[in-house]
Amino acid sequence: MTAIIEAQNLIKRYDGFTAVDDLSFSVAPGEFFGLLGPNGAGKTTTIRMLYGFSPVTEGRLRVFGLDIDRDRRAIKARIGVCQQDNTLDPDLSVEQNLLIFAGYFGIPATEARHRAGELLDFFALGHKKDAKVMALSGGMARRLILARALINEPDLLILDEPTTGLDPQSRHQVWEKLAALKQRGLTVLMTTHYMEEAAQLCDRLVIVDHGKILVDGAPPDLIARHAGGDVIEIEGPDQALRDHIARNNVAHDDLGRKLIVYTTAESDMNTTIRNNFCTDRCTFRSSTLEDVFLRLTGRELRE
Repeated sequence: MTAIIEAQNLIKRYDGFTAVDDLSFSVAPGEFFGLLGPNGAGKTTTIRMLYGFSPVTEGRLRVFGLDIDRDRRAIKARIGVCQQDNTLDPDLSVEQNLLIFAGYFGIPATEARHRAGELLDFFALGHKKDAKVMALSGGMARRLILARALINEPDLLILDEPTTGLDPQSRHQVWEKLAALKQRGLTVLMTTHYMEEAAQLCDRLVIVDHGKILVDGAPPDLIARHAGGDVIEIEGPDQALRDHIARNNVAHDDLGRKLIVYTTAESDMNTTIRNNFCTDRCTFRSSTLEDVFLRLTGRELRE
């Protein structure tokens, strides 16, 4: 089965700065693939190369089995892109934003109107088709941008932080629609800063930092491999606990006033810490993809 995306040793440089550094990954047909990383990790640069906006400096990139340098036009015709920014035309109505965009792909007017109607219904925007986009809420605007990205019935949908800035209700509405597209078998590549979003939607993901891939795998596997199954957060840990953790070679992050211990349900460490070391405040919870992300990329702020 031919991969939808095949990236081999991708490198992207800007004036001597290496934004993407020897990235290799593939995306299978029907896969919902996540590209995660902190700010400046190279995520957006990578997807800009994928849809032909930014040329590859070195390496090989094939989409649908086609070379991105030689066959950029054919590839772009089969891709839908939902960018971070709101690029809707404020002078047009909701429906007109879809119809004008359909024209860029040479879709006949009758077919474009039919597709627009189906997409507006799918994204619960049919009642807003004649409204100006400036009258839409943030969640509605994001759903419209998604609808626009699907007007050409793409074989690959690229989402660059599709729910950034949305309130929880709007974010969950978008998740429901993306899950439905996943069920239809559409291949999706997504970047996001929401680890819950990635854990819910992605079949597989990579975490990148400084332009390099740190890990690759399914979210449950990455959680088990890098953050155990359970997490204990201990406020105000004493030296005795630190010594106990060191003697038993237990995976942990020491944040000074807080100690984060990674363990498993089968381990007796939970009981030992609960009975002997929880002198201040302890929180016992399941490990998450966010724990994996922070363990691998660090906790310092990125600009």
